[in-house]
Amino acid sequence: MGIGLTRYLMPTAHALAGRHPVLVPDLPGFGLSDKPRRAYDVGRHAEHLAAWLDVLGLSRVCVAGHSFGAEVAARLAVLRPDLVAAVVLASPTADPAARSRRGLIGRWLVDLFVEAPWQAAVLARDVADAKPWRVLATVGHSVRNAIEQDLCRLPVAPLVLGGSLDPVAPPRWRAEVAAMSGGVSVTIPAAAHNVMTTSGRRSAGAIAAYLRGVPG
Repeated sequence: MGIGLTRYLMPTAHALAGRHPVLVPDLPGFGLSDKPRRAYDVGRHAEHLAAWLDVLGLSRVCVAGHSFGAEVAARLAVLRPDLVAAVVLASPTADPAARSRRGLIGRWLVDLFVEAPWQAAVLARDVADAKPWRVLATVGHSVRNAIEQDLCRLPVAPLVLGGSLDPVAPPRWRAEVAAMSGGVSVTIPAAAHNVMTTSGRRSAGAIAAYLRGVPG
């Protein structure tokens, strides 16, 4: 199951679907989902997704989250370990070295210069769909969330995935995430923050290799 914005995750989802069943929900308030009146924090998103999985009757899934979705994936695994067999944390926010709205937004602005230019239109559409106030509120929830507390309590060792050029979740931070969680870090060369968009096949390959080592 991929957590994030459907448009960004689809290249990896398509590449992975030939090997595993894949579900890609939009987080509430983003993409094509309903728009609640308030922006959900990490815990509320995780509770929503746990309830969604319960309704579908799914358990022991691989939860893959990108960026803020990685924070949600980690919280979901901690809240409901019965639902989760594996966790993929792709480009996880928020690095303590830039854990403020200004710091995180500043890194995203830098990322615009190393991403594929065609993504600018996708980003603009996502902000328009969600509304700027929701995006800013979600940034606030991200920087107030101490992901380290969830990383140390994960019930499974995660795959920590990211691009070599990512300024938002740089390789140094991803190595710390892997060390805290007992996971393994995989870096995709020449990819930036949106690694699951621009490097879908390579991301899917890394996830498939990780899943081969997951019991059951």
